[in-house]
Amino acid sequence: MVMKPHEFWQEIHAPGSFDLAGPHSGFFPVTLDDGRQLRLPIRPLADGEHALASLIINQASFLVVEALADDLAQKLANFDVDVVVGLPTLGLTLAAEVARRLGHSRYVPLGTSRKFWYLDELSVPMSSITTQQQKRLYIDPRMLPLLEGRRVALVDDVISSGTSIVAGLSLLAASNIVPVVIGAAMLQSDRWRERLADFGTQWPGRVQGVFTTPLLKKAGDGWIF
Repeated sequence: MVMKPHEFWQEIHAPGSFDLAGPHSGFFPVTLDDGRQLRLPIRPLADGEHALASLIINQASFLVVEALADDLAQKLANFDVDVVVGLPTLGLTLAAEVARRLGHSRYVPLGTSRKFWYLDELSVPMSSITTQQQKRLYIDPRMLPLLEGRRVALVDDVISSGTSIVAGLSLLAASNIVPVVIGAAMLQSDRWRERLADFGTQWPGRVQGVFTTPLLKKAGDGWIF
């Protein structure tokens, strides 16, 4: 089935709609906890022999965003979260929706745009797998009273290499804030586990995801895992 670029991330399909075994060509189907499926585009890596499934949540339909936020909020509710912190840029879309579902009146967005009242000591370098340029990650000092002594969830859209999540953890640590849980819609392969473990052995076990996607391998005209 050939899909046009704008068609991805727009529908949630009934359980069993797509075969998981592969080989996969054009899209990779993931399965939510309730059995429903979502089609993700396959992005070949530079070596030509491997690929990853992709999620760009701010291009997804409201229906898909709502389904992912519902699932993640249910998982984070088990940790008695007081406040949700969102990682920019795409993690902010998910974090806001999750906070609403947890019954919160607001969430705390981190940012990469420096406002004049921000403090250099409350920033860290940040990069991600989808952007080449390095940025700095900031927290608005005025938001710190919302986090101090609270049970915090750190939320991003995708955890892939782990660099963005570690940047978020480092920034919060600078203010003595230690999240009780990390949440994401997609856990992209397992590469992030080592990086999080290097930051602290407890962190891989605190990660909650809606679904996991594997590192795909080239197989003829398609991809397998």
